[in-house]
Amino acid sequence: MSLNKGKHIVEEINGIRCTIVEKGISNERCHFLIELLKINGFTIEVAGGADNLTLGVTDLLFNPVIAVYQQRLKTASGKKVSPAYWNQLTNNPRSEYWEPISQ
Repeated sequence: MSLNKGKHIVEEINGIRCTIVEKGISNERCHFLIELLKINGFTIEVAGGADNLTLGVTDLLFNPVIAVYQQRLKTASGKKVSPAYWNQLTNNPRSEYWEPISQ
């Protein structure tokens, strides 16, 4: 589930109700999101195995689409997270949507 699928889904992960952030993701993607979400104060739950993981946060009001597009998330250095950064298309957390994506 990426930002283009803006549905707010709540499911149980490890017996805890969570907002699903992404499903069917790889270990690398999961690690990236865990670090980013922990920096922003969220409690994370992960289920699944190998490269088919489901990641959720215990904040039932969290919606990743809204959080990214309203610039509510920040990196460890305090920069606002852009959609391109969230989707790991760039290493620059604050590239604007009208700028070409560059590594």
